[in-house]
Amino acid sequence: MTVYIYLHGFASGPRSRKAQDLHDRFTALDLTLHIPDLNQNDFTHLTLTRQIQQVCAEMPADQPVTIIGSSLGGLTAAWIAEQRPQVERLVLLAPAFGLLVHWLPKLGEKQLQRWQSGQPLLVYHYAAERLLPLSYQFVADCVHYDQTRLQRPVPTLILHGIDDDVIPIQASRDYTTLRPWIELVELSSDHSLVDVNDLIWESITQFLKL
Repeated sequence: MTVYIYLHGFASGPRSRKAQDLHDRFTALDLTLHIPDLNQNDFTHLTLTRQIQQVCAEMPADQPVTIIGSSLGGLTAAWIAEQRPQVERLVLLAPAFGLLVHWLPKLGEKQLQRWQSGQPLLVYHYAAERLLPLSYQFVADCVHYDQTRLQRPVPTLILHGIDDDVIPIQASRDYTTLRPWIELVELSSDHSLVDVNDLIWESITQFLKL
């Protein structure tokens, strides 16, 4: 029996619109979609490594796994699949490939310097509905993850909006070009993808043969 897991995005949570929409659709098929809280009640010390370790620790040891990941959750899913052979399929929604390259320049040099010097960066957290501090360790950890090392040929579906101004769709195009086992579907949407839920579900059901 395949275990289905959904990984929410950065500064989001298990109650996000995408997470709950997919949860309800899986439930309608009598399937369970597991949605761990990657914040762990400590967004300040969030790192990619922590997310990977958390999900791996919660995964069953002897069952096939399919992971659906959104944004940073998609990047996390890709690294878990690289490490854990029981992950048989991936669905990545606007995955955060090239995250630091696309995000850090938007902060501005002064803000980035303050963050590097130890002052936490205030990030609006959509689940908490307020600004929360984030340690620079998030960046220091991310730099150790070279996505060129993601080479395990896991059947993967990527859904990405052509109007995404957070992680440009070119990031997914470039990633897919070097990995022929990946199918990329380009959607008329932005990073949130909340206006194309039906199209996302149609693509997922076809890919996962639900």
